[in-house]
Parts: sequence; structure tokens; C-alpha cells
Amino acid sequence: MEHDSALYVGLDVHKDSITVAYAAGSGEVELFGKIGTTQADIDRLCKRLQSKARQIRVVYEAGPCGYSLYRQLVQKGFECMVCAPPLIPRKPGERVKTDRRDAVKLVRLVRTGDLSAVYVPTVEDEAFRDLARAWVSAKDDMKRARQWLKAFLLSHGVRYTGRPDWGPAHRRWLSAFSFGNLWQQLAFDELRRTIEDHLAQCGRLEAALREAVLDWRFYPAVLGLQAMRGVQFTTAVGMLAELGDLSRFAHPRQLMAWLGVTPSEHSSGNKRRLGSITKTGNSYARKLLVESAWSYRHPARVSPEIQRRHEGIPKPIIDRAWDAQVRLCRRYRKLAARGKNANVTVVAVARELAGFIWDISRLAMSLAVPREVHAQCNT
Repeated sequence: MEHDSALYVGLDVHKDSITVAYAAGSGEVELFGKIGTTQADIDRLCKRLQSKARQIRVVYEAGPCGYSLYRQLVQKGFECMVCAPPLIPRKPGERVKTDRRDAVKLVRLVRTGDLSAVYVPTVEDEAFRDLARAWVSAKDDMKRARQWLKAFLLSHGVRYTGRPDWGPAHRRWLSAFSFGNLWQQLAFDELRRTIEDHLAQCGRLEAALREAVLDWRFYPAVLGLQAMRGVQFTTAVGMLAELGDLSRFAHPRQLMAWLGVTPSEHSSGNKRRLGSITKTGNSYARKLLVESAWSYRHPARVSPEIQRRHEGIPKPIIDRAWDAQVRLCRRYRKLAARGKNANVTVVAVARELAGFIWDISRLAMSLAVPREVHAQCNT
């Protein structure tokens, strides 16, 4: 039997089970029960729900299970929302948490519109993001392996007299060094071999990423962002892979808030109190943003490296990147002259840098990029 009123469905999703609750219109919330997570279980659930109403709105919390369930439900014709768990309202003193309670709570909150949806990337964007994250993880593993080798050498009183920057000279010294004890030499060789393996893995992933980005729909934005100071290929790809479609932000302040670089606030009456930044949203994108902002502590100029990246880029993007450099360098000097801490100053610059990233990305997507510029990412 079909009803005209909307059906609100809340799902508490786990690896092996899904707890389902629903409510028809403004009626009481009912518990459907617990189902499995296989395709057949989802199909049976969809048939049962479709027999109850024409319009069905489903919500579940973002978690480690990803967005496959979201795509299955959308394909079935349902309205689906993946909500942000930290932004779910919670009553003070609420101490009991179960799967049933969570499912019922989601139904009530989606009916009143008190949930905040997360951005669900397309299948292609998610695949590119997975590749970019694999590259980042490989670089982190290599960094940890290098730290372990340095700590191992330091614990045995072995010090490199030059600059330990893992350049050719440093690596030649490591390959020629040996311990007198056989067991220590075995441990040293394994640590050194681990670094070489991670280095080769990083090279393979970077080559795959540079090849894949040529066919990515946000490739014009990758080129446009590299026209800015402090934004190279690593930063541009990593940030856009995490941000996704920037057109979903109607104003740059929304992007700043999503990155967590806006100040927290606790105001009451005539008193306005601003605190540290919120640090919400994607931590890796915020890290890249702050690292890029450090380059604006120097006077504004176009280095040969930046000039090389400008080749073939439309002039409006280059002009906007120069405007950003002039403004942000001046901003850093003004805050530093007022005695602000360097870290506080850089975060303030990073907040404005996010606005320029929003503007240049949208500008780059709207302008045609010559095909010959595409070779820049492979250099």
C-alpha cells in the first residue's frame, strides 16, 4: 500500500549489519530491525521501503564503510544523505548509545532538518583521491623509515659530518658505511633496504598520479593553482583531491570554515571573544594550506620556478596569482610588525590564501587551458 507522505529512514551502518528505523511523515518512529550488508539485503530493504511510500529520504552517518551504500540507494531512486557525525546534535547528559537509539535519532533529526550533509565525491574523484592518498601514505612511510635509520645510527654514536638531507652524497655514505658486528650490520641493511623500497614505491605512485591527473576533470584547476606562490604540484593535487568540487562553496568563507582555519567564537551580549581556529574539516588539506602560507613571509616576487609554471597559463589567472602574492606578503608583514606570533600570522595568511584558492580554481575551470600546458605536470 502506497502513501503520499514522505518516509524518513535512519540507518546505523556497521561492517556486518545495518539497523533500520523509519517514520511516515510526522508519525511515530518505528524500528524496522537489523539487516545484513550484502547487495541482496539492500535490495530487499529497498523493496520493503518502496511499498510504504513514494518519496523516501534515507540518512546515515559518514564512517569507514564509505559511500557505496549511498550510491546503491541513489541508484534505486531514493533521496539519500550522508551526515557528518561531529555535527549531530546531542542532548546534555545523554549517556546511553545503542544502534537502535542511533537509528531512531537519525530519523527524528532528518525530519526536522537538523543534520549537516557531507560532500559525496563522484566515483572518478574518489578513485583519484585514493591514488593521491596512497602517494601521501607512501611518503609518510618513507619519512618514518628514514627517522628509524637516523635513530639507529645515533644510538650507536654514528654521525654524518655533512648535511643529512638524503641527497646523493648522503646516500653514498650510507651505502658505504658498515658495522663491525654482523648482527648490527644485518639490522642496518634491512633499515636501509626499507628506505629504498619506499623510495621506489613513491616513484611509482607519483608517476601514476602525474599520468592520471591529465585525464582528471579538475586538471585545469591543478594548473591554475600552480601559478600561485607556494603551491606546487604536490600541494595542488593533494588539496584538490581532498576538496573535490569547489563550486559547492558559494562563498570563500565557506571554504575557510570547511578547512577549519576560521577562529572559534564565544560571544555573549556586547562582548565578542575570538579563540583559536576551529580545526574542523580535512586535516591534510589544512596542513597543505598552512605549509603554502609560510612562503608568503618573504617579499613578493616571481621566481624562475614560478615563471616556468606560468608558461601557457591564461593571463587572468597569472594576474590573480600576483594579486594574491602582493596582498598576502603585505598581510604577513603587517601582522608581524604588530608583534603577532609567527604561527598565528601564518594561519591568518592561510585563511586568506584559501579565498584565493577558491577564486583561482573557479577561474581556471571556466577558462580554456591550452593542450601544450599539460606537459608541465610531467616535468
